[in-house]
Amino acid sequence: MSTTTAVIPPFHLAFPVHSIAAAREFYGDLLGCPEGRSADDWVDFNFYGHQIVAHLAPEEAGHRKTSAVDGDAVPVRHFGVVLPMEEWQAAADKLTAAGVAFIIEPHIRFKGEVGEQATMFFLDPSGNALEIKAFADIASLFAK
Repeated sequence: MSTTTAVIPPFHLAFPVHSIAAAREFYGDLLGCPEGRSADDWVDFNFYGHQIVAHLAPEEAGHRKTSAVDGDAVPVRHFGVVLPMEEWQAAADKLTAAGVAFIIEPHIRFKGEVGEQATMFFLDPSGNALEIKAFADIASLFAK
């Protein structure tokens, strides 16, 4: 009997940056995202199996609004990834050691509630907000 595993199609996200060189350093060198195709004004990265594309558009870069979530001022416009808890901790340790300034420090949100999760928020060099999160029980990702 064979077992079928659900495969999640990769998503594609394009976002503005003020510098392609800074994006390469941050996403490629710091976060370890392999680089794909590129041109003078854009570059593809493999972000945990998903395609993200940094486009040179300095006037559009940065986050502007926040929303209150469990006592934190969460950037409204952000993207990120959900990792297994061990990988989340390794990422938090790596970013902390690299001196990344968190806008929301690594911590557990919604403690003891449905949807309890580890989360952290930080900005790329262009001011784009990223969130890396993890669930002790991934089945609670969409739980109400």
